Amino acid sequence: MVSTQENTARTAQAAGTRGRGRPRSFDRETALEKAIMAFWEHGYEATSVSDLTRAMGIGAPSLYSAFGDKRALFDEVVQVYGARYGSFVGRALAEEPTARAAVERTLREAAVEYTAPGRPHGCLVVHAATNCTTPEVEQSLRERRNAGIAAFESRIRADIASGELPPGTDAAALARHTGAMIQGMSQQARDGASRAELEALAEIAMAVWSRG
Repeated sequence: MVSTQENTARTAQAAGTRGRGRPRSFDRETALEKAIMAFWEHGYEATSVSDLTRAMGIGAPSLYSAFGDKRALFDEVVQVYGARYGSFVGRALAEEPTARAAVERTLREAAVEYTAPGRPHGCLVVHAATNCTTPEVEQSLRERRNAGIAAFESRIRADIASGELPPGTDAAALARHTGAMIQGMSQQARDGASRAELEALAEIAMAVWSRG
């Protein structure tokens, strides 16, 4: 005769087996896109797990099972955001023949991307750090922003070495100016600046290059 304890164990094991084999009742990519929008709109700190489950249309157990905790989900969000919405910077650096052309294209495309209808304005990597009290997240976002500035500096230095830019050009300052413009345009977009207004700002920003 099988004991009650053994029956309970078998029932639990069978339930576990069925649970592991059960397909998800939601589309992971759709849920992830909704998480991107939530973090983009509200930032990391102000977006709670309950905010995420509500936006994503899933329960907390499903979120933890599919994405891990809030921090792990945010890390994935930042990666996907960079590939899906922030890749215009890397393309400009890779495709334009000079640093100046790459910066000009970046600023003009930022004006378009940061004011695109149907989604939060500005840049998630800039906005998500606002009022962030989680040191690891703040550091991770800072490193991403600084990596972008370093990429511009490297390209500027290459143009100095090739003679495209004068030898006295301050590559570090020019790269940081570019970073400041990108971050400032993001905040201006959040504050309601239009695409045309940001494009005008980008044109003014490029005036410093004529002194090189």
